[in-house]
Amino acid sequence: MPELKHLLNFSRDELVEFVLEMGAPKYRATQIFRALHQRRNLSIDQISDLPKSFREKLSECATASTLKLEQRYISADGTRRFLFHTHEGHPVETVFIPSEKRDTICFSSQSGCALNCDFCLTAKLGLLRNLTTGEIIEQIIVVLNEVYGVGKETPHGTNLVAMGEGEPFSNYENLMKALDLMSDEEGLHIVPNRVTVSTVGIVPKIYEFAKLEKRPRLAISLSAPNDELRDRLMPVNKRWNIEELMKAAKEFEKTLRPGERFTFEYVLLGDVNDSDEQARQLANLLNRYELTRIRVNLIPHNSAEPLQYKPPNVEQVESFRRILDSKGIFSRVRRPRGRDIYAACGQLAAKTQALSFSL
Repeated sequence: MPELKHLLNFSRDELVEFVLEMGAPKYRATQIFRALHQRRNLSIDQISDLPKSFREKLSECATASTLKLEQRYISADGTRRFLFHTHEGHPVETVFIPSEKRDTICFSSQSGCALNCDFCLTAKLGLLRNLTTGEIIEQIIVVLNEVYGVGKETPHGTNLVAMGEGEPFSNYENLMKALDLMSDEEGLHIVPNRVTVSTVGIVPKIYEFAKLEKRPRLAISLSAPNDELRDRLMPVNKRWNIEELMKAAKEFEKTLRPGERFTFEYVLLGDVNDSDEQARQLANLLNRYELTRIRVNLIPHNSAEPLQYKPPNVEQVESFRRILDSKGIFSRVRRPRGRDIYAACGQLAAKTQALSFSL
């Protein structure tokens, strides 16, 4: 039996070509696109504006959903983690983070990750495979439907962050196609300035990303102020070291639109990279490259076995932040969300139990 086509993989033009090949009129493509992306309907049988005979024919060769939602976890702070599996059983995780002014969905671009950052649980999975464009979009649709109801409007829009499982720039083409489709005014209409893509520092892709006309925001995971430490914490540094990364960041800064900044993410590991001297090194590094339109997100490490790292103490986090501030580096401390359900930064590893501590 031939594999069913995932309709969420199709661009508008590809959808037109697909329905024409089926012998259907061109306008059926628009009906399907609106049903999937605007009304967030993931069942072909329920696309009521399509004739029953066409729905039956469509179901023989296509599907609107390939991910299986296995479990939902709800944190004491309201964060939700969704554990999916692909058709062959690979885990995919998506996190919904509510707040007063905005809601954020942290989605995955890969199942697992190949980059082996030493402080990240996802690295323990290894890379299972890239997600398709449709699987990326489907995560967002399922979460919106679960939280708000099928097709219901969100109360204050949705922000997206590509910070779940995987390295987004290692699945660049599928990711960019998904983000382009999700920005469509007749679809989810999540525009690029509400999307942030995080990379550990795939330098060639930073240059490519900088050339995009409709471009999401960029976050670069740094987490060390020198090559010796970053080599140990983030092996990607052996391929593109800090100097190469900073040169790419400087070139990217030149392409920023008025009022736009980009972000460096710095995971604070207790007694590893959180000292006052390392804060000074970090500030000097950023100032040496005259990076002025940046902010630094300080992320206290979220402990979980089998990782051997511990979070920094609160006083040291504040000291680190003050030193950056004194040297003209704008920074903020990211409050951990969803730690008790393995939903916080660096914790996504398809865990099926909750942590024992309370927030």
